[in-house]
Amino acid sequence: MSLPTAPAPSLEVSGLAYAYPDGHQALFGVDLTVARGERVALLGPNGAGKTTLVLHLNGILDAGAGTVRVAGLPVEKKNLAEIRRRVGIVFQDPDDQLFMPTVREDVAFGPAAAGLRGPELERRVTTALERVGMAEYAARPPHHLSFGQRRRVAVATVLAMEPEILVLDEPSSNLDPASRRELADILRSLDVTVLMVTHDLPYALELCPRAVVLSDGVIAADDRTQDLLCDEALMREHRLELPFGFDPRSVSVPRP
Repeated sequence: MSLPTAPAPSLEVSGLAYAYPDGHQALFGVDLTVARGERVALLGPNGAGKTTLVLHLNGILDAGAGTVRVAGLPVEKKNLAEIRRRVGIVFQDPDDQLFMPTVREDVAFGPAAAGLRGPELERRVTTALERVGMAEYAARPPHHLSFGQRRRVAVATVLAMEPEILVLDEPSSNLDPASRRELADILRSLDVTVLMVTHDLPYALELCPRAVVLSDGVIAADDRTQDLLCDEALMREHRLELPFGFDPRSVSVPRP
């Protein structure tokens, strides 16, 4: 009797290199594997290549060399529709994702564009809004919401597609402390793989047991988030600075 096959990792990046048309080389051979259900922080200084890497995950950019696989599926032209369903990207500015007259219509837009109609579409919208605590705002215009509420709706627009991987670009930026905590509670409750691009190192420690540092287009470190943040030499070398007075050693975090 054959043993069941282990599921493919949510994300497999192997030897990924990319140069922009102007000749600027942004990635020099990135190797990164993220298992299903992991929450991983992607850290690094400005210009390290983080955005370039993210744009390869759903085929916005084509690899110059190397490969990207999502749940075992190669990121290539014939698979793009399925890849973009599986990889949901939440941008730093929620207004980049909210453009319809009401919250409900914004959350319905992606599934409707994919062909969903009727009760299934309504289920997707309702479920996504409930997961981010915004169901009571379904009929409101997005521009009438606070920034934190708009960010939660932006997350809902992605969740409505039922992705396997949620990619978050600076999710805590411009949030007040209460909104920051509310979003953290939401992210912890989601049964998806999370890749969080952030400069907010305490938020990375709070939410992501594992972190990787991307620097000069390569992975410079990959470790438990707490261990990485406690490595003062590594932090200095890659221009990562903790907030004044914050000591990661003083934070009790569960081992992954």
